[in-house]
Amino acid sequence: MARRSAPEVNAGSMADIAFLLLIFFLVTTTMDVDTGITRKLPPPVDKPDQNIKVKDRNVLKVLINSHDMLMVDGKRMDISNLKAKAIDFMSIHPDNPDYPEVEKKMIKQLGKDWVVSKGVISLKNDRGTSYEMYIKVQDQLAAAFADMRDQTSRELYGLNYNQLVSQQKVDAVNKIIPIRISEAEPENIGGK
Repeated sequence: MARRSAPEVNAGSMADIAFLLLIFFLVTTTMDVDTGITRKLPPPVDKPDQNIKVKDRNVLKVLINSHDMLMVDGKRMDISNLKAKAIDFMSIHPDNPDYPEVEKKMIKQLGKDWVVSKGVISLKNDRGTSYEMYIKVQDQLAAAFADMRDQTSRELYGLNYNQLVSQQKVDAVNKIIPIRISEAEPENIGGK
């Protein structure tokens, strides 16, 4: 009885197919890339030794301790109220000493002066603050400025800020509602 030979499989084309599948998956797969938190940095200081004085009434102090507790101007606050507090603080309240000072600023794009708040939000956190709480605070502050820009854009142009197409209109809203958030170096500010 003669032994039958087993049919052979041509493995050369299998390697080619595996290589093509690998290339296909590499090309079609997307990679998540964290873009970070978008913040516009201030321009460089001409005289770094100069001590800049900001009036206390123009600063909203936001502190996060190592237990993720939020304090705004020395009072405990829930994170859900931070956005409303930031909007109220940065809104125009002329001649009210409990709110930031205002100044008239020439808005070239509109061809007229506009009353703008001198308010600044100062954010400081403890070294032990959780990343989640820090991001929640950043989100609330960003949402506050986004809402204020939307409102101003609707008043001026009848559109939300993100619907503006003209760079001139975007620049006008940015000058009226600048994002003024000052972040201090983390340190041990309480809790642990």
